[in-house]
Amino acid sequence: MLNLFTARIEHLSLHRVGNKSRNESLFLSQEPFTISDELMPLIKEYFLKAFRDKEENYYQFTHEAGLDFHDLYNLIRAGFNNPHNLHEISKDITKHLFEQSKHQHIKTGEVYVAYFENMIVDNQKVDAIGIFKSELKQDFLQFDENQQNLIPRLEQGIYLNKLDKGAIIFNLESETGYKVLSIDSNRYDAKYWIEDFLGIDFFADENFYTKKYLKFCENFAKDVVRPAEDKQQEMLFMNKAVHHFANNDDFEETKFLNEVLDNPDLHPEFKSYKADKAPKYNIEDLSQFPISNTAVSTARKKMKNVINLDTNVQIKMDFVNSDTAEKYIEKGWDEERQMYYYLVYFNKEEK
Repeated sequence: MLNLFTARIEHLSLHRVGNKSRNESLFLSQEPFTISDELMPLIKEYFLKAFRDKEENYYQFTHEAGLDFHDLYNLIRAGFNNPHNLHEISKDITKHLFEQSKHQHIKTGEVYVAYFENMIVDNQKVDAIGIFKSELKQDFLQFDENQQNLIPRLEQGIYLNKLDKGAIIFNLESETGYKVLSIDSNRYDAKYWIEDFLGIDFFADENFYTKKYLKFCENFAKDVVRPAEDKQQEMLFMNKAVHHFANNDDFEETKFLNEVLDNPDLHPEFKSYKADKAPKYNIEDLSQFPISNTAVSTARKKMKNVINLDTNVQIKMDFVNSDTAEKYIEKGWDEERQMYYYLVYFNKEEK
């Protein structure tokens, strides 16, 4: 669980980085920026809003030769060890970004390096370092006035409702590469921010595995269960899958299949589908792991519970009780009409 509302910006440095391949310049401010009381809430919201609205998918710094060879990781570690020297460190962070700014589509932009206190991750109060970049400028009008007229003047500036790129590095799990969140709204070169600059990969914990496995199950239901049976069975499978995760502390694949996949003919289909699709979901050789309640709650909220029929009728399933849809809805075929039908059992109509 992530809480950014309590966060406080203790330090902010501003720089500008151009596109190195176009011989654009690098500008480094000599002093940190002092934020006024008026500007503080606007800047904080600009930095953090996108992360509050985004699903929590944590990353970590990685390097094939070891973290000691990871340039940005070492700069961040130095920043946490000596926050009072963060402005000088922010210059090196910006230089590192400049060295990666070689793709022809990369735009000149302002770079912000911030030190945060009082961020809360899983009920734990932690410090964090944020690196943000604004790239796209918006046109807006300013007005000058003389004694007789208002005169419009076109200017450009940063749109504070949308962050272009950003990363928040939490002072957690430092020995294995910290816990990192990343935003990239302008994906003209996906490698530039995630791989070349940040050098991060997925943080593989129980939250990551639970999310990925449930997403895999969702696509198995759509690609295999629905064609083999019907839309109702697809939804019932996912309902049972989520309930299984919610009612267990640890996942064990054989137990999961026996409890969730009623049709034994689909068991080999499941294993074949997993063998083919597992790399896409980063679940190769994954058959046991601790279950994250947070990830299960997120999946439950996103679970589809409506069957849309071509007769402009919708059937909405209530999955609060896991066996409701299975006990009280039957599907059949009407020979006379040559149409499928759903038979719904109930005692009374609710108001």
